[in-house]
Amino acid sequence: MPYRKQQFEKGDFYHVILRGIDDNLIFKNTDDYYRGIFSIYEFNNAKPVEIFKRRREIKALKNKLKFGGHRESPNSSSEISDKRDRFVDVLAFCFMPNHIHLLLSQIKKEGITKYMSKLGIGYAKYFNQKYKRKGYLFQNSFLAVEIKNNEQLETVFNYIHTNPVSLFDKNWKELGTTNTRGAINFLENYKWSSYQDYIGKKNFPSVTERDFLLKIFRGTFGCKKSVKEWIKFKNKESGNLFTDLFLEER
Repeated sequence: MPYRKQQFEKGDFYHVILRGIDDNLIFKNTDDYYRGIFSIYEFNNAKPVEIFKRRREIKALKNKLKFGGHRESPNSSSEISDKRDRFVDVLAFCFMPNHIHLLLSQIKKEGITKYMSKLGIGYAKYFNQKYKRKGYLFQNSFLAVEIKNNEQLETVFNYIHTNPVSLFDKNWKELGTTNTRGAINFLENYKWSSYQDYIGKKNFPSVTERDFLLKIFRGTFGCKKSVKEWIKFKNKESGNLFTDLFLEER
């Protein structure tokens, strides 16, 4: 990725979007989504990432869990020790077919820039090899917006986690949805985000650091309530607020 003039401060929060070039698909099937989960976890590491070694460890753990009659996501078990030297805290994420949303807090100097570079290069290498393609997978640079207060933090939390509603109702972002119950049920069963972990459904718990936001929302019930209210009442107004924030930063 090219040099960025934007500087990221340690401890501050940023909403980051990594989008496929020309809005092309970056996830074509379930295996791609799982590899994306693997990538946002494993590439959050200043040390060299030994992909094949880690895949063997995860495969061995999955076989053990399957034999025991219980299966978890590859990165969800404490039995795989976390020896990473992390660039960032990943507070929330959501995968869409052609882009990725991340809510990040920087730990190391230039941590966000280095993390996004490593993530983009690493996943693109997998994708290009799998689909026998060449060239860039992602747009030249990721978008990033600094979160300046708790109100914006809550807005971004809801925005990120309700993004998949557009897969349930294509008019969602422009018109909202009249099927609130259906939209909420869709989100609570959408595997490729951190929302399930925030509402107490164990999915990919090792990927995100959730304590801070759970405190702000006063637990899993508060997360559910905030998302429900966003879908019912705030999607149009808050969506415009979020767009305005992006325009200010760009």
